[in-house]
Amino acid sequence: MRFHLESLEQMRTFAAALADHLRAGDLLILTGNLGAGKTTFTQSLGKALDVAGRITSPTFIIARVHPSRRGGPALVHVDAYRLADGEELEDLDLDSELDESITVVEWGAGMAEQLSSDHLDITIAPVWDEDTDDEELIGAEDADESEDERRTVDLTGHGDAWAARMPRVQADISALANVRVENPASADLPAEGSANEGDET
Repeated sequence: MRFHLESLEQMRTFAAALADHLRAGDLLILTGNLGAGKTTFTQSLGKALDVAGRITSPTFIIARVHPSRRGGPALVHVDAYRLADGEELEDLDLDSELDESITVVEWGAGMAEQLSSDHLDITIAPVWDEDTDDEELIGAEDADESEDERRTVDLTGHGDAWAARMPRVQADISALANVRVENPASADLPAEGSANEGDET
């Protein structure tokens, strides 16, 4: 299912609404170009989950663990941008923490799926991505994010656990003010080709 968000504030509200449906063992795989809002989403998710520590892009540390302040699951924030393949991701030994944590992997498409057959793909795309060529995109990476805060967010659940949850996720997020939703009828089923669409964005 695809959601249309008009501002970064809506992105924060969106993340908080999704956080209400997360539990220990969940794996979220984030896809999006530089500046798309992946870290903004994760920061908002962490705030809603009430975890400790400042959430920043973990490019050089690769993975950070943010313990819960209220006895809930920790948030494990991973940046796979510098990893060459799934073997390097496996070397991080995330499996040992996966069952007890909520794990978010940025740039993880094509690698992080091996961690769990149950996972949620989240693809974030600025609206300017849809009509911008590569040369313009390079300049846009350095632009102020606030110039155009509109985003599309695609959610695709994989596995039985997410198939059961997606209708409620869709209902709760659709109830947010000014959030437009596409494909509500198929929200509970992973769409064929969704992973490929995420790779393109």
